[in-house]
Amino acid sequence: MINVIVELSKYIILTLMVVYTFHCFYMVRRQSEEEKNELLHQQLMLIFFIDFTAFLVIYLKTLDFKVIQFYMEMMAFFAVIQILYRICYRKASLLLVNNMCMLLSVGFIMLCRLDIATATRQLLIASAGSIVSLIIPVMIRRMKFLRRLTWLYAGLGVILLAAVLVLAQTSYGAKLSLMGIQPSEVIKITFVFFMAALLSKDTSFSAVVKATVIAGLHVGILVLSRDLGSAVIFFAAYLVMIFVSTKKKSYLGLGLAGGSVAAVIAYFLFGHVRQRVSAWKDPMAVYQNEGYQIVQSLFAIGTGGWFGMGLCQGSPEVIPVVKNDFIFSAICEELGGIFAICLILVCMSFFLMIVNIAVKIKNPFYKLIALGLGTEYAFQVFLTIGGATKFIPMTGVTLPLVSYGGSSVMSTILMLAIIQGLYILREDEDEEFEKRRKEAAKRAGAGAQAAGERNY
Repeated sequence: MINVIVELSKYIILTLMVVYTFHCFYMVRRQSEEEKNELLHQQLMLIFFIDFTAFLVIYLKTLDFKVIQFYMEMMAFFAVIQILYRICYRKASLLLVNNMCMLLSVGFIMLCRLDIATATRQLLIASAGSIVSLIIPVMIRRMKFLRRLTWLYAGLGVILLAAVLVLAQTSYGAKLSLMGIQPSEVIKITFVFFMAALLSKDTSFSAVVKATVIAGLHVGILVLSRDLGSAVIFFAAYLVMIFVSTKKKSYLGLGLAGGSVAAVIAYFLFGHVRQRVSAWKDPMAVYQNEGYQIVQSLFAIGTGGWFGMGLCQGSPEVIPVVKNDFIFSAICEELGGIFAICLILVCMSFFLMIVNIAVKIKNPFYKLIALGLGTEYAFQVFLTIGGATKFIPMTGVTLPLVSYGGSSVMSTILMLAIIQGLYILREDEDEEFEKRRKEAAKRAGAGAQAAGERNY
């Protein structure tokens, strides 16, 4: 009987996920406020039924009461977040909140299936990050001096990354964390603020040179620390923000050429880069060593097929570091390729919403922040999924909100809170524009009426 429930559950979860993904893109169309609220409510119900079905299966397969306890704590966390955002921020984007809850749900499901203790730690970190994130939109809205802290952002980032390079212990071939915290995750945010603060005021050649030097210091220290994934994310954010702020294709071309040359130099200078490229080119040739991880990932993805094997029916635990770098492979194995595609589309809708905010917001400082954070998010998703599927060499970054990683989850939640603040600012701008338009129309009407009375 349990096997029948498990088999049916994967189709139920897949159907619910497909409907949720459709809602994410359908909601972009112009609808009435009542219809949007109804769609948002439906999304919440879809998240609830996905979680209920998944955790019921995990409990039936493990008969561990801790699974039920974790499920209740998780649902309480989601309920509190949804309620507080509705109370504190009338203009907040509830679609952003729903997508955050959905991605966290997928992560909690897979982590609970793999290791309940890890899932519990992730929930505690996400709860702490969400509490802190509730004050971020207010700070973005009121603290106008943030754009004047240009060199504080730059100095803080370089100092912290240098401290990691000098003091951190090597873990999985790279220097990543100090005292259990990975500073590069937080510095992703300060780096974007630095670039936005500098380029929103000045886009001259000297400003571009200054931005390039600071970005080079960030990326260079990360490469020396062997944190290649973060280095690529920083470089991508730098390149996009330079191009958008200056609108010069020559800078984009020089940046791409410089990045390509740097990649070739890194290949010949660093042995760990050559190992990852070797594993990417032919993982079976080095299966016993650096190719083992990617081969197991590909086996898991292939085994899952389109519909997956069902929760607790696969063997994702044989993939090294599956909870961090290769959780996408575990999702493909047990929930299926179609579910994984829907997950990618949800991440894409996240990115498109951020780009939409960046396009519509008028203040150049906030516009660049939205664009920079959106670029970092999109590239992190691309690097994680691309590495797990052998589309690109492995870079060792996590899937935002889904993979286990305290610093990653915390920084991503804070990043989304900043995006919420920018969304609210955009709503304020629209409201102010509409107010001025009505006042202008009123004055024009009064002027026409006065002119008519004079003629009479």
